[in-house]
Amino acid sequence: MPGSARPTLTVRRPGRVAYSEGLRLQEDLVARRQRGDGDDTLVLLEHPRVLTLGRNSHAENILLDEAALRERGFETFEVGRGGDVTCHGPGQLVGYPVLALREGEKDAHEYLRQLEEVLISTLGDFGIEGIRHPPHTGVWVGRPGGPRKVAAIGVRLSRWVTSHG
Repeated sequence: MPGSARPTLTVRRPGRVAYSEGLRLQEDLVARRQRGDGDDTLVLLEHPRVLTLGRNSHAENILLDEAALRERGFETFEVGRGGDVTCHGPGQLVGYPVLALREGEKDAHEYLRQLEEVLISTLGDFGIEGIRHPPHTGVWVGRPGGPRKVAAIGVRLSRWVTSHG
């Protein structure tokens, strides 16, 4: 029911996890939520060097060929989330919310705006002003010469259960 409290949110912090392992974890959590098992879960982790290519990715946005990427220690994965190419690496916090959206929450664009708002609010807790940069999805901070992106967002919805982030 809209306006009612969300169910319990479990937070998992597995540390540095290979992207393939993180993807399997998300797939397992999504399947459980779709069956109605377990809690909504936020997975907070980091990955070794990896490029993920969303459904809207453009090959020209990857400036190195596969051999050069491997030489630099990068893996690449095509993934079922929205968005373009995202680079992950050690020291970068990655959040994967696996949430069963309820009636009144089933709006993909509104979900994206809510994720942005959570990130902006979190930055504010650290004294950093985060902003949106329409028409782009994500969160930016102001800088001389223009805003700089600090949070990329690419989500997947499957039977109204979220993944990626």
